[in-house]
Amino acid sequence: MAGELVEFEEGTIGIALNLESNNVGVVLMGDGLMIQEGSLHATTELENRSSWVAECSLNIQVTTELEGSVCLMEHLKTQHVSIPPRARIQYTFPQLFFYKPNLWWPNGMGKQSLYNVSITVDVKGHGESDSWGQLFGFRKIESHIDSATGGRLFKVNGQPIFIRGGNWILSDCLLLLSKERYKTDIKFHADMNLNMIRCWGGGLAERPEFYHYCDVYGLLVWQEFWITGDVDGRGVPVSNPNGPLDHDLFMLCARDTVKLLRNHPSLALWVGGNEQVPPADINTSLKNDLKLHPFFESQSENITSVEGLSTAYKDPSQYLDGTRVYIQGSMWDGFANGKGGFTDGPYEIQNPEDPFKDNFYKYGFNPEVGSVGIPVAATIRATMPREGWQIPLFKKLPNGYTEEVPNPIWQYHKYLPYSKPGKVHDQIELYGTPEDLDDFCLKAQLVNYIQYRALLEGWTSRMWSKYTGVLIWKTQNPWTGLRGQFYDHLLDQTAGFFGCRCAAEPIHVQLNLATYFIEVVNTTAEELSNVAIEASVWDLEGACPYYKVFDKLSLPPKKVVSISEMKYPKSKNPKPVFFLLLKLYHVSNYSIVSRNFYWLHVSGGDYKLLEPYRNKRIPLKITSKTFIKGSSYEVEMKVLNKSKKPDPKTLTYKNNFAVRNDDSDFDMTSLKPIPDTRTDLKQPTGLFQRLYRQFSRESDGLRVAEINGSDGGVAFFLNFSVHGAKLEHEEGEDSRILPVHYSDNYFSLVPGEEMSIKISFKVPPGVSPRVTLRGWNYHHGVHTVL
Repeated sequence: MAGELVEFEEGTIGIALNLESNNVGVVLMGDGLMIQEGSLHATTELENRSSWVAECSLNIQVTTELEGSVCLMEHLKTQHVSIPPRARIQYTFPQLFFYKPNLWWPNGMGKQSLYNVSITVDVKGHGESDSWGQLFGFRKIESHIDSATGGRLFKVNGQPIFIRGGNWILSDCLLLLSKERYKTDIKFHADMNLNMIRCWGGGLAERPEFYHYCDVYGLLVWQEFWITGDVDGRGVPVSNPNGPLDHDLFMLCARDTVKLLRNHPSLALWVGGNEQVPPADINTSLKNDLKLHPFFESQSENITSVEGLSTAYKDPSQYLDGTRVYIQGSMWDGFANGKGGFTDGPYEIQNPEDPFKDNFYKYGFNPEVGSVGIPVAATIRATMPREGWQIPLFKKLPNGYTEEVPNPIWQYHKYLPYSKPGKVHDQIELYGTPEDLDDFCLKAQLVNYIQYRALLEGWTSRMWSKYTGVLIWKTQNPWTGLRGQFYDHLLDQTAGFFGCRCAAEPIHVQLNLATYFIEVVNTTAEELSNVAIEASVWDLEGACPYYKVFDKLSLPPKKVVSISEMKYPKSKNPKPVFFLLLKLYHVSNYSIVSRNFYWLHVSGGDYKLLEPYRNKRIPLKITSKTFIKGSSYEVEMKVLNKSKKPDPKTLTYKNNFAVRNDDSDFDMTSLKPIPDTRTDLKQPTGLFQRLYRQFSRESDGLRVAEINGSDGGVAFFLNFSVHGAKLEHEEGEDSRILPVHYSDNYFSLVPGEEMSIKISFKVPPGVSPRVTLRGWNYHHGVHTVL
């Protein structure tokens, strides 16, 4: 799928995709699968390129994969078809019925059950002439404008789904597209607990592999056509008011795109353009071509089967798609203000409490809200010359705010500042003025985590009462941009990735930053009963001045429940900076359903006391077990804060994380643990070595590393990374192995607390990996723990 620079006959130069066809048989099939709930309706085009009548056997086979790569044959049928010479016909198979089929669900709502349909055509006297295959899923997607919020509300298989997703530009600005890159991109979105990707109208329709992985990982797709308000009919001055130059060519491409993508269960809706509607003739054509089959019209919810419909309405082959709604533009009909006004956004740093407030955003579904996205320092060094390693100047203004002045390279890469003079004080400067690139990027990660967690928690706090959904602008960049991203172009996650992952989990405990009430969000269809919440506050000395348990809770499905106010800031002598740990757990076995860790300051304060907290020496114990399969590694890490154990009356030491029934593409049953053959680890010398002692040993097949320290308190903002085994690197040399999938990262542990982290990655040929640990309290060097 690599891009190739080509020059066309009329002199146009561009990047084209190398798409080769192996359709070389006598009879060729076009694509065309239409699905009804509980039944499969398959229509295919057949072309006879010969000069004689082709007598054909048309075979359709439907299978589904069971556990252990075993396939179950659901249907196998053969039909006889005669095709006149030089003719093209459309053939519809008799309807295939499925009794209680396994349904396809979006991420966080259930399993992504997929069936495989394959069609072959055998020509008498010539054998198999052509074949076609496609994964598909049984699901019904509906949407309507919600009367309570004014936002578009989506339902999948009859269940309302609160949309938390992201805007997608394209995979790579040079169209260096690959199956592996797509897989990583989409799995990252699933890892963040998102459930929708919007393919922005200023981009393109991605290759089929993109949509395949959306099917596999459960990401609903909002697919826009190639019209965007910044170049088609809007802007100052107005550009290209009649939209695309060649309307007929546009519609030809649009219809081909629909045929290419319509069989993917993840595809949720078609949209005419970004912040713009297509020209009238194109918009009319799209509305007509993409009209819904009556079975999928939300106003016809009383229709439970197609039996009562007329023949013309019943036949799905008469519809180009028929299963998904078409919306004329991204700010129309239930999105933004619904009338096309520029009412998406904002696109800037926010005060963390603002998204929880009544006046933050007044429309029900926001298709774009954006913020900051500086990557880690290693990415800056790997992608920019040395002049780009200079951090912004912090310019004090008369009104008390700070203006950031970035270097020209950062300006070129669209750096978005962490301050908004007059509205938002510099969020990095709240931790103290950064000294260098490493310090700046680390503090930026603290802000990234808080910023995106607050955005999503604020929206989710008003689920159904004010909002039906939100899409972050944006989840990734197709180049080395410095704004709006959860992971950089090299595929290393920012801390915002894990803030999003935390906030968007299906069942989530959170703190409303505007009211300081503890809330629980249950986006699932099941009631959660006999659960409790443990709220504990920890100060910078390692003490726990506030502890409370809220028990005997029942959480209804699809609801947000306000539990109680967290009153520590109103106590007699609250500490200026403190940590809050919230745990939602099952009373029966203390298993944790949701865990959420905050660092907070009193009203009007800042985080500058965290600067001396860096010198705290918090002891850690890291127990790991590694599994390998070819070039794929999976590492299970257990990290324990060994400082002063909590009071025995607390439940912290009892909690274990509840098992989530996530489908993994990494099968550990066939893996073997790697034996530990080392007796010690090389480490830096000098003062750091005297303060810390690291060692490794084998214990029942486990590897144990310890970082010693004599202080008690929270082990703050820990993050793992994976590198090549080479210990010495030149300045600016990038030793990271990317991409890496983490079950969590940028996490913190209170005294006595232990967390399990799963890390999976692939290593290049001839490279041995090592896993390192950094953290706020562990900034003196890199700690190799594996």
